[in-house]
Amino acid sequence: MAASRVEAQSPAANDHRWLILFIVAIAQLMVILDSTIVNIALPSAQHSLGFPNSERQWVVTAYALAFGSLLLLGGRIGDMFSRKRVFITGLIGFAGSSALGGAATSFGMLVAARTLQGAFGAILAPAALGTLISIFRDPRERGRAFGVFGSVAGGGGAVGLILGGVLTEYLSWRWALYVNLIFAAIAVAGALMYIQPNKPAIRPRMDWAGTLLASAGLFCLVFGFSHAETGGWTAPLTLGSLVLGVVLLAAFGFAEQRVSQPLLPLRVILDRTRGGSYVAVGVAGIAIFSVFLFLTYYLQQVKGYSPVTTGLAFLPLFGTILISSNTSSIVTLPRFGPRVLITTGMVLGGGTMIYLTQLTPTSSYASGVLPALLVMGLGFGMIIAPAINTATAGVRREDSGVASAMVNTMQQVGGSIGTSALSTIALSATASFLVTHHTGRLAQAIAATHGYTVAFAVSAGLFGLGVVLAIVLLPSKQRLQQLREAASAGSVAASGAAPSGAAPSGAADTVSSTA
Repeated sequence: MAASRVEAQSPAANDHRWLILFIVAIAQLMVILDSTIVNIALPSAQHSLGFPNSERQWVVTAYALAFGSLLLLGGRIGDMFSRKRVFITGLIGFAGSSALGGAATSFGMLVAARTLQGAFGAILAPAALGTLISIFRDPRERGRAFGVFGSVAGGGGAVGLILGGVLTEYLSWRWALYVNLIFAAIAVAGALMYIQPNKPAIRPRMDWAGTLLASAGLFCLVFGFSHAETGGWTAPLTLGSLVLGVVLLAAFGFAEQRVSQPLLPLRVILDRTRGGSYVAVGVAGIAIFSVFLFLTYYLQQVKGYSPVTTGLAFLPLFGTILISSNTSSIVTLPRFGPRVLITTGMVLGGGTMIYLTQLTPTSSYASGVLPALLVMGLGFGMIIAPAINTATAGVRREDSGVASAMVNTMQQVGGSIGTSALSTIALSATASFLVTHHTGRLAQAIAATHGYTVAFAVSAGLFGLGVVLAIVLLPSKQRLQQLREAASAGSVAASGAAPSGAAPSGAADTVSSTA
């Protein structure tokens, strides 16, 4: 099959690929940290704009709903048009939405801005990862690139906590949004200078029916889990949204089998290598966002830390993620393969969650929290970067956008589900504990900590499930090597067959990793 995209990558562009990695990493950091930076600034924003506690969660949920439900559409847009233009459009739109949110004079204006941020983030994130896929083809360089990208994907939330605390405490909550204009300006300037334009040789058609079903289905799922946090699991709106979401996604899967150019070709997710990697990203997304959420609550509400101190307390997590992600992608993934590496990461994650179930209101940071952050960072680094690398190995060029979008979809939807579901579990455990232990000066702190430890226990169980799925679904070292060799062979073949002026495809069209 002929390559579906003409990549106008000149030798000069290849010389700038490490600068392009830096540009893409800035864009990815902006998208990821925005899911946590606003959490730190939210109490100050609420005080400034005067909205009630019952509406506070919509500032976070609006972003998650738009981002999670539109990611597949964003991935397809990147496949249809010049990825450079899509990338820059996403950056400018995200920056403009952030400026609107920072200047918000009402709750409605802030929520509208957050919704727009999510929509443009859904365009930006797949374009960023798709750019890396097209530029880094050598397995060793690809490992280094995905190590950096995985560090950002895994540690961006921790950076958001630190940055949000500093900006909120020393400037204003509005700067938690305005700061995106600085990131976007740097990334746009770099993209204009170093990313080469490209356009599809044959532009695929938009699958409008699939887009509607997928977006509506993902929206209902994220909304249902988010509503459960405040309305409860038995609320009609919660149950109705979750059931409707499942039905719509089932209809989406049925429809995708019957169109010539589907929004999400089922070969992308039915491929065992990619499917297993998506599951790993989803499980890690559930766990990492729950760690940020409950440890933030624990440090601020139980231990009395300030926002800045809380953010700085997460620095060891980010540091170990940075080390582990790069070591995993460059050194251990080629040596041991994704099955061994990601399974080990899941085991470390589960062990950390079990350790955190021992927290009490009197636990110290040094003995109760710090060891967990260090080990969790190692585990996340062994999961995220290798999973992203494996999920995009041997992917067809025309599928690179949606394959990239699925990585972000699993992380975002996993994070939304984890935050909402585990918050509901924690709140229920806290309320039940207070019924029987409602007396004493430290009753509230003890009950809250009990709720967090119950959530950590559930997360440990999810990591246990992740261990089983990683062993069953993920490929061995030999299988991953076959995928890379097939992709490399496809690139060479396409290069030899391409007309003068056309660049190589970079991915084999006939790779199948269902074995």
